[in-house]
Amino acid sequence: MLDLWYKNAVVYCLDVETFMDSNGDGVGDFRGLTDRLDYLEGLGVTCLWLNPFYPTPNRDNGYDITDFYGVDPRLGTLGDFVEFSRAARERGMMILVDLVVNHTSIDHPWFEEARDPDSPRHDWYVWSDKKPDDLKKGIVFPGVQEAVWTYCKKARKWYMHRFYEFQPDLNIANPRVREEIMRIMGFWLEIGVSGFRVDAVPYLVEYKGLKEEPDRDPMLLLSEMRDFLSWRRAGTILLAETNVTHDKIPEYFGGHEFGTDERMHMCFDFPLNQAVALALVRGDAAPIREAILSRPVPPPLQAQWANFLRNHDELSLDKLTEEERQEVFDAWAPEDGMQIYGRGIRRRLAPMLGGDPARLALAHSLLFALPGTPVMWYGDEIGMGENLDLDERNSVRTPMAWNAGDMAGFSCTEGELVRPLASEGPYDHRSVNVAAQIDKEHSLMAELRRLIRARRAAPEIGWGACSVIEDLPDGVLGLRHDWRGNAVVTYHNLADCAVEVKPDVGDEDLKGLLRCDEDVPAGSGFTLRPHDWKWYRVGGERR
Repeated sequence: MLDLWYKNAVVYCLDVETFMDSNGDGVGDFRGLTDRLDYLEGLGVTCLWLNPFYPTPNRDNGYDITDFYGVDPRLGTLGDFVEFSRAARERGMMILVDLVVNHTSIDHPWFEEARDPDSPRHDWYVWSDKKPDDLKKGIVFPGVQEAVWTYCKKARKWYMHRFYEFQPDLNIANPRVREEIMRIMGFWLEIGVSGFRVDAVPYLVEYKGLKEEPDRDPMLLLSEMRDFLSWRRAGTILLAETNVTHDKIPEYFGGHEFGTDERMHMCFDFPLNQAVALALVRGDAAPIREAILSRPVPPPLQAQWANFLRNHDELSLDKLTEEERQEVFDAWAPEDGMQIYGRGIRRRLAPMLGGDPARLALAHSLLFALPGTPVMWYGDEIGMGENLDLDERNSVRTPMAWNAGDMAGFSCTEGELVRPLASEGPYDHRSVNVAAQIDKEHSLMAELRRLIRARRAAPEIGWGACSVIEDLPDGVLGLRHDWRGNAVVTYHNLADCAVEVKPDVGDEDLKGLLRCDEDVPAGSGFTLRPHDWKWYRVGGERR
């Protein structure tokens, strides 16, 4: 039987260097993370996604890698990773690690060798003998990144880099590079990971910059990666970072039509994420309804959507129209320094929602009710804030706030932390931390625990067919999830006024699952207060 554990998982994303410091050097590490697994188990998460922890010069939060087969010494040893992996599995947690194979660091030994045009590794990267005409075409980080080609004096050639100049692109047209990608995957599978979050997939599967494109579909790499996982370790998965429009998603899940080829198990739904942002700003559920209905035909049995409110990068709004994007900017990022790259916001969720407990709870309930698998960003369960004094996207990557101490319980160092804490206004770590909420019934953390329990008890949301409930007030999003003769319905009022809702579920009663004072008899209705939400099971107990 296929193990589709990810269908009903609760994924928690964290950066090891900012989660917990065990040795007092100011940098988080694997021993510290291992010590905090009980906290994560108590929260209810079932899968941990780790941002890059590999050896790195750390110019880009670890995404500039110098060794794909190790652990950065600041974060511990490979032995520490194995101990962490074992401890997580004992608690029933799966582990996803970042697979960053679009590029390496400029300091990687492969690139050091590749600077020599006669080296066998020279063709592992993308080179141009003459100055390219498209130096600035396809820049990913406007305003920060100056070009996508940089001149190498030693090679006397230009190398391509979709991202920063210190991240030269690997050449996936080279079969040896593709073999190395499988070798990297195989290594981490052997020491306990449950799969990979594949970084920047649309840029990984392209032949941009090559003199001659091979007679081979670059998307075949994804099929080969999927085949490798299937043969090497059953039950492991690929989660793709795919910031593309809905019409392009099918080829990442599998071929140009669903089911023609198996590729990614899961894909992040960026268009839906941006629709949620717009809907929360407007207090109108229409953008979410439209985004769900615009999703491609239901993916095959093994495919799944991944939903998120906030991630480790900027909140990208590139799939919205210019007018819609400005609408979100005006509400959530009106001050200088809050926007980035002309398309996104460099703030955390809680400050964007004004710290309003009702709106924060509503947003998280939406996350867990949307069809697919929810993915959380560390610290959002307590409403952490950002530090806008930090460069670019590091503003949302500050150390986890465990208590109100000088170092937020993150470290006992007497020196500097890996990054300054979030320490401004109402989001100061002395006010927003785990210790302040962990035993309080009405805290955001307590609300998240209840949501996670309800989500794990409602497999219909992860497994079932979702339909958008029609004929509701503009501010209300109603979703119905059907699976194996059972159904769950959820209602979310995004508006700032109370509304009356009369469910259309035939002659069946609604049994309260979450935020429901009482059950709803067939033919009756209920009231949703401003920013209120309710979860029900149709017809009583699960059959």
